[in-house]
Amino acid sequence: MKRIALTLAALLLAAPAVAVPAPKVALQSIGDLPVVERAPYDEVATPDQADAAVKAAFDRAKKSHRRVLIDLGGNWCGDCIVLSNLMQLPDLKPFVEKHFEVVVIDVGRFNKNLQVPARFGFTQRLIGVPTIIIATPDGKLVNGRDVFAMASARDLTPQAIADWLAKYAA
Repeated sequence: MKRIALTLAALLLAAPAVAVPAPKVALQSIGDLPVVERAPYDEVATPDQADAAVKAAFDRAKKSHRRVLIDLGGNWCGDCIVLSNLMQLPDLKPFVEKHFEVVVIDVGRFNKNLQVPARFGFTQRLIGVPTIIIATPDGKLVNGRDVFAMASARDLTPQAIADWLAKYAA
């Protein structure tokens, strides 16, 4: 019994606490998601432009005291399109804008702008996209164990994605 209690305690300590309550998302299924944004990633951005966009997000975060959400993905990726469109929903967009400075970076087919995840210690091939890096305004990675959680966004419910975002909101 003591072993079970210790294991449960370890699991609870390992999981980040919910920073803020998640918004309630009316959309019940990803299948009902309207596709508004079909190409959220700038496929022609150079590494210098990607770095400048990330720097600008951190500069905004320092002023706004929000966390930075770096969305690494590609326009070819269905899960990336799902997540991008979900974050545009009227139920979720104000929440995202209130808690995060968002920057969207095209990583092509895992062959572009990889200096961005490398800055946070992800120097191996990305496991999947979208890879979501959430950092404090001073650049500290917040969701280190959870950066690949949205790589299967289309298999999650809209509310599960909102809950995941709330877990890392400040």
